[in-house]
Amino acid sequence: MYYLKGIFGSVWSIFHTITLIDIIDIALISFIIYKLIKIIRETRAGQLAKGIVFILIIYITCSVLEVKTMEFILSVILNNGFIAILIMFQPEMRRALEKVGRTSVTKFTFFGDHSSEYVSKWTTAIKEMCEACEELSATKTGALIVIERKTKLGTEIDNGTIINAIPSKELFGNLFYPKSPLHDGAVIIRDGMVYAAGCMLPKPEREELINKRLGSRHRAAIGMSENSDAIVIAVSEETGTISVAYNGELMRNFTSESLNVILMEKIIPDNPEETQKKSRLFSWRDNR
Repeated sequence: MYYLKGIFGSVWSIFHTITLIDIIDIALISFIIYKLIKIIRETRAGQLAKGIVFILIIYITCSVLEVKTMEFILSVILNNGFIAILIMFQPEMRRALEKVGRTSVTKFTFFGDHSSEYVSKWTTAIKEMCEACEELSATKTGALIVIERKTKLGTEIDNGTIINAIPSKELFGNLFYPKSPLHDGAVIIRDGMVYAAGCMLPKPEREELINKRLGSRHRAAIGMSENSDAIVIAVSEETGTISVAYNGELMRNFTSESLNVILMEKIIPDNPEETQKKSRLFSWRDNR
């Protein structure tokens, strides 16, 4: 009984001395830890985190049992492991920092609302892209469309040809026609316009882990989505399958309607009409 009273008294003394600054401090630390866990879960670093926790458990066990040699070896691994982590998971860490950098204050203010001109421009562009992908899929014409978002794709645009044209399914059909000079590269959409064509995209950072059945077009789509926040649409010339790459993941078997839903969701997330459509359709993440 006295033992329980002592514990209760210790806990009460801690809570009794907590100030408003302490509460804010705890809330900030909790938020940072939550975000770090979320970032780790979205990357391949999740397996690394499990390995580190396992090594820590072994290290603590060896320290308690006074297994000196094993304790020394594990301490060396833990002390020098941070540099190894930076080298091995540099791509994931870079993407995480880029994601933080893309987080805009406007998301939390009324300045984040899209203007009617923005909505109209992108609604038209998305409609034309979906119709073009449907026709390209029917004729099994290969296509690669990159929709630029916050991360600017200046490097990829520089190795292509500037067009800066209003999007239309006829324009996409001409650009991806097998005998056209620009059909091998990607088309980049910027601000609702077909800005450049014939652009070369980066390779995936972990190409050896990608399904061997995927061709160069889909690999390029994954690579571009790993290196930026772009949404990449790929149409297979072998099967006519419409796929979408986003955040390093490739989702397949889209139709014109489901493609329209995901593009509206990602580009114009506040559009109420598309939100209602989405509720009647399957989620894009289930369409793999």
